[in-house]
Amino acid sequence: MPTFTNPFHELTRKRDFYAGGLMVLIGCGVALKGLTYRGGTLMHMGPGFLPTVLGVILALLGIAIAASAPTGTEAGEEAERILPEHPEWWGWLCILAGPVLFIVCGRYFGLIPAIFACVFVSALGDRSATLKGTFTLAVVVTVLGVALFSYFLRIPLPLLMWKGAL
Repeated sequence: MPTFTNPFHELTRKRDFYAGGLMVLIGCGVALKGLTYRGGTLMHMGPGFLPTVLGVILALLGIAIAASAPTGTEAGEEAERILPEHPEWWGWLCILAGPVLFIVCGRYFGLIPAIFACVFVSALGDRSATLKGTFTLAVVVTVLGVALFSYFLRIPLPLLMWKGAL
């Protein structure tokens, strides 16, 4: 007895299809929001000009990416999965926790602890990273970040402070 296969089954498992669709949604949203502001002209751009143009470009790129999704596999090749076979939950958690730590540490402890905590925790997400290498990376990025943001760009965030309990 012949089995019925859904022609959209492979298409719905494609990462490119979902990525393109998400880009189209975000691009259309940005373009529509940009239209609510004054657009201006090319010589005198208003606040809505750039978001509208970038939203349209993003939507067009999303359409191109989504349209290429059905032709992405060749005959006999297994369809791509949306999630990997064994997701790296620890890596994802560390990478997502880094910016959160930057915000919290920046607010209560200053720029130096914020940069160090963000880089250190994010780098812990790499399973091949050693503790010594992660620490060295965090120290180097902290020194460069302080030099850039505090001394060159003069961002008004104290280097060290104590705002009490969280």
